[in-house]
Amino acid sequence: GSYSCPLGLDAVRRSVAESLQRRDGGVISDSDNIFIQSGSHVALMRVLKVLLHGEGVSQTGVLVPVPCHPRFTQAVWALGGVPLPFQLSEERGWALEREELQRALRDARGRCSPRALYFVNPGNPTGHVQSRESIEEVIRLAAEESLFLLVDEVYQQTVFGVDREFVSYKKVLCEMGPPYSSTVQLASVHSVSKGFMGESGLRCGYVEFMNLDPQVKKHISSIVAKEGCAPIIGQIALDIMAAPPQPGDASYTTFRAERQASLDTLAHNVRRVQETADGLPGVSYQPPQGGITIFLRLHLSHRAVEQAKALGLEPDLFYCMRLLEEEGVCAGPGCDLGQREGTYHLRYSPTGASEWGDTSRVHFICLIVTATVTAALQPVTAALSSKFFLAFYIAS
Repeated sequence: GSYSCPLGLDAVRRSVAESLQRRDGGVISDSDNIFIQSGSHVALMRVLKVLLHGEGVSQTGVLVPVPCHPRFTQAVWALGGVPLPFQLSEERGWALEREELQRALRDARGRCSPRALYFVNPGNPTGHVQSRESIEEVIRLAAEESLFLLVDEVYQQTVFGVDREFVSYKKVLCEMGPPYSSTVQLASVHSVSKGFMGESGLRCGYVEFMNLDPQVKKHISSIVAKEGCAPIIGQIALDIMAAPPQPGDASYTTFRAERQASLDTLAHNVRRVQETADGLPGVSYQPPQGGITIFLRLHLSHRAVEQAKALGLEPDLFYCMRLLEEEGVCAGPGCDLGQREGTYHLRYSPTGASEWGDTSRVHFICLIVTATVTAALQPVTAALSSKFFLAFYIAS
């Protein structure tokens, strides 16, 4: 097909605006504030290009949660900013604490100028889902410190925790009223890559702005125009995500069944990971409430840590390499995502339904391993002979 407007097809932008208005209980969404891009990460990069400037003490600092996917932190460095890490509280279910944010701001004074705060809700890799009260605390701090809020909400459709629901930053900001609702600047992103659609290859997402200065919005528009539009097929997928089949439509029954099956499989697989981890020595975790990952803490023995260091490796990276090389199970080490000094973690994505049929018989493999594993990210069914060599590795 042909190119579209660099900001996206007008009809799709309107469709996204209408879906956001439904999601947020009637909070107005203006399609003029929605820019469609080739994925949520690209959208964030466009915003960072405008936010990041200066040198020395005037260089832009961006508050970034720890743990966090490294791609964003690397982009901040690459575009001339300074990542300012703040630790999420693992003991409190990966909660964001105002005191820790203030500590990070104090530490940044004198070496850069903090201008933005980035957060992922639901969390990646932690799987936490922010409460309304927590979001309000962040917004108040952003108002006090004149921080631009960059919020990644790509996992908003995969919340499965009991008594947990996704609440958008925009909804909370609007409902807080003036002066917050009229002054705090916000950019929130979403994508067809995540959630139950999982169409990452179609490369399409969007950013919605709130309280953005008209001249700044014009400047971002000019940057986007130079880069070109998002793929048309991706925009069509985004339109489907924003306006899915409704009751009475011919495809609604199939759509509802497939969507629910996808979410049920994810929740089921997460439970299997938890059941597995509960039975292993040296492994703990905070129960995930959303997203598509679980972040397991590894309590490694002194012997294991020393063995890894002798090889010049981080202990959890060594652990993940052993897990992949010896048993074909793929996981990511916490050292790549950030973690408190002296702690070690493992990130796993329990996505995908069983290739072998009845998902009620799925035995999810994480730290239990098997000689019959053939796919790194798929659950494995019955008839498997598992062994606990990595449990010994932790405890020995």
